[in-house]
Amino acid sequence: MTKVRGVDWYEGVKTKYIQESDGKLTINQQQDFNKLLERNKKLQTLNDGYTPSREMKRVASIPPIMLQIWCKEFNGTRNWWALPKDTQQTILKQKLNSNEFRYFKTSEGNL
Repeated sequence: MTKVRGVDWYEGVKTKYIQESDGKLTINQQQDFNKLLERNKKLQTLNDGYTPSREMKRVASIPPIMLQIWCKEFNGTRNWWALPKDTQQTILKQKLNSNEFRYFKTSEGNL
C-alpha cells in the first residue's frame, strides 16, 4: 500500500514524498507552467528581444524543473548545473529549436 509521507511547496514546485509498498521512496514533482508560457508568448511579440545597446538578447524563460527533466533524459541525473557548459548549450539548442518547446522562447528565431 502506498502512502504519501509529505508534501512540500517551494517556488511553485509541489513535491510529494510517497512511501511505496515495497519500502522504496518515490519523489513526485509538479509545476504549473501556464502563467510562464503566457508571459513568454507576450514577450515573443513585444520586440526583437535585444537590449537598447544591442549587446544582449532575451532568448528564453525555462522553469528549473524542465532543466532537471532534460538533464535526466540526457544522462540519468537531475543535476543540470553539473553538466559541462557545452553540453548544456547543446541540450538547450536541441530543445528550444524544436516545436515542442517553442513557448519557452521569449524571442523569435533559432538558437
